[in-house]
Amino acid sequence: MFKQLDDKTLVAGQLRPEELEEARRHGVTLVVNNRPDGEEPGQPLAAEIRQAAEAAGLEYRHIPIARGIGPADVEAMREAIHAAEGGRLLAFCRSGTRSTYAWAVARRRDGADAEELRRCAGAAGYDLGPVSHLL
Repeated sequence: MFKQLDDKTLVAGQLRPEELEEARRHGVTLVVNNRPDGEEPGQPLAAEIRQAAEAAGLEYRHIPIARGIGPADVEAMREAIHAAEGGRLLAFCRSGTRSTYAWAVARRRDGADAEELRRCAGAAGYDLGPVSHLL
């Protein structure tokens, strides 16, 4: 269910509110929702995920990425990564791809090696090719 990108970051596809307790057991302290509300039928609303995250003792951030990753999305993801310093961050979207892209670009802005980011993303099953120009 959760895929590890690095020692502090996990990604996943759509989470359900009842899965957030499991995230906490994996050391997650902050959840980042990269899905805009209403992206597809049956998707839990951001407010539902926030409520479940807070009930599980997790910090929550909503950074919806709808049409490509913009500078504000990258900066918000960088801030979330830094805010999770004492624990692990779990970012999710429909498939985990947007979350992985945002993680990679944010980490690169902080000086992470582009090849290492590609390796970590690839090991989790994600290809950074579509955002290579941002790395």
